[in-house]
Amino acid sequence: MSNQPQENLDAVIAELEKKCTEHPDSLLAHHNLAMVYRKAGRRDEALRELNRSLELDPLSVETHVNLGALFFEMGDLDKALAANRKAVEILPESAQAHANIGLIWQQQGEADKAIESYVESTRHDPKLATTWVNLTTAHIMAGNFDQALAAAQKAIDLDPDFAMAQNNLAVALYYKDDFTAAQLHAEKAKTLGFPVDPRFDEAIAQGLSKS
Repeated sequence: MSNQPQENLDAVIAELEKKCTEHPDSLLAHHNLAMVYRKAGRRDEALRELNRSLELDPLSVETHVNLGALFFEMGDLDKALAANRKAVEILPESAQAHANIGLIWQQQGEADKAIESYVESTRHDPKLATTWVNLTTAHIMAGNFDQALAAAQKAIDLDPDFAMAQNNLAVALYYKDDFTAAQLHAEKAKTLGFPVDPRFDEAIAQGLSKS
């Protein structure tokens, strides 16, 4: 849906708004409208519809998770954390909620707490490649380079064409002084469209010149 022209997105919004009017107690209609508002950048309206969804079903884990994601986008990390914690309270095995909590801790520079949340997420769903990518970053923040390398490789195993995973694997390899492999995966990341930091390219080149 995110690739649709704006006029098509507007048409989808209009159709969902009509459904919400016709079926004011439909959780699905309000939740779907919230998601489309979010795609359109209409965050205040998305927030309104998510809150309406929670009025209809306070135990909707998906709604709490999406509310947390919206608050994260809006820069309100406290509310984002509270929403995802509520999701975990309702469904302790919600891998996405744990992953989102990890990202909030990572954003706040709390590497150890981020790692704990990411690991819990992977325990419930080991196939979320994004979680392994973010776990890589958190381990690098904490200086756990062996664990960072393992997490990055897991992400690549799940999705070899994940550009950020290739970049993070390159960073992990760099910190293990494997500059040749780091350069290889940095180039793969670029090929896949990831904007590799030029300063990282320079650091790899310096590492290669000294090895």
